[in-house]
Amino acid sequence: MKDNVATEVEVKQELISDDQKRWIDSAISLIDEEAMRQFNLQLTSIHSPTGYEREANQWLVSHMQSIGLNSFYQSMDSDSGNAIGTIKGTGDGSSLMLYAPVDTHLDSIPSRDVPWVGPELRPDMKPEAYIADNGDVIGLGSSNPKGMITAIAEAVRVIKASGAPLKGDLIWASCGGGMPSKPDASEVRQAHGLGSGVSYMINHGVTSDFGIIVKPGWAVSWEEVGLCWFKVTVNGQMGYAGMTRSFPGFRNSVVHASKFILELEKWLPEYQAQNTSGLCSPQGAISAVRAGWPNKPSFPSAVTEIYIDMRCTPRQTPSQVKAEFAKAVQNIVTANPDLDIEWEMIAAYPAGHTDPSNWIIQSSMRGWEFSEGSSHKVRLNTSGQTDASAIRNLGIPLARIGFPPVPTTPEAWQGFGGMGVSYIPDLMKVTKALIYTIIDTCTREKLT
Repeated sequence: MKDNVATEVEVKQELISDDQKRWIDSAISLIDEEAMRQFNLQLTSIHSPTGYEREANQWLVSHMQSIGLNSFYQSMDSDSGNAIGTIKGTGDGSSLMLYAPVDTHLDSIPSRDVPWVGPELRPDMKPEAYIADNGDVIGLGSSNPKGMITAIAEAVRVIKASGAPLKGDLIWASCGGGMPSKPDASEVRQAHGLGSGVSYMINHGVTSDFGIIVKPGWAVSWEEVGLCWFKVTVNGQMGYAGMTRSFPGFRNSVVHASKFILELEKWLPEYQAQNTSGLCSPQGAISAVRAGWPNKPSFPSAVTEIYIDMRCTPRQTPSQVKAEFAKAVQNIVTANPDLDIEWEMIAAYPAGHTDPSNWIIQSSMRGWEFSEGSSHKVRLNTSGQTDASAIRNLGIPLARIGFPPVPTTPEAWQGFGGMGVSYIPDLMKVTKALIYTIIDTCTREKLT
């Protein structure tokens, strides 16, 4: 614990009735590994980059209807929208939303993604999905986010098929715009990404008493980081390669930018250490640099732009992060007076927190322990941002649960990549944990 922020929380055991045990066992007995694999394959095969999720979510709506849910497609515009399905309860209990986004972080278009992803788009970076010899589903986003949707889909299917008598509504939602991205400046549509879909969904009336988001990481968490993006412009002079050494006092913005980058990179670990608390350790990354004309290197650019992502904890506001960044930039410029720097914040996504004593956190940890067969262990020093913060900040107490690192990822594909290797046995563990929490939560009288 740092600054009295909890990092370890006791799991409070709640009595499960014989009926609830029977409903849990009945639902789990219906889990079908091969059906999950085929669902994962079909969904991965529908390309859904951020802002273009309509086809994937319309397919999900059809699937929801096929398994008996009341479902609809919530359109945001011609290319993007959300899939929402409900198993209605009697109205006497608490409602629970299971959520995962559907959009992928890559466009899977060589002209946009190569060489930034590497020399080529690998199979795990393409939506042309297939099943490997070992049973893994390979394809862009097959693990994250579409494996997460697969775990939810199977939990909802077997709960419906088992006939468990729910008192509270069970809502399954899949939204677009969940990735930490913004549309390219050339796009006419500029309102997608950074939680746009889930914010739209909740703001337009789809809400619940409790929620669970499925994202990577085999543990239950009650908080996660937000993010702040900054654009730094390093000013110099447009020049000519044949005169840079003879022009008095020539200021090369690219060279000056490299000096700034190295100084900022020294500071980012200090920022992380100073702000680590609770489950969060907010990292930062210098992620993109833009300057000049690659086809005209004879003419050095008058400006170089640098793009930075800095994470923030629930104990920080974006405004506070902005102030810390401003101080760091000023210190760098003071120590390097030859630098001419301008900067601005271009995105602010607050972090979110749910009280770990809240029912949904406790019930989810019980579900984790039921599935894993051991005491729950928290994940510390996390720095991954998802839609979880938006959901929490829009009023829904939320638990995050997910799966372990994929054990079968080929060595050559280790790292971030296309998040495109899906290991079904671990998804089944998540499904079992979700089933427990659904029964634990939605078959009781309304919780307060």
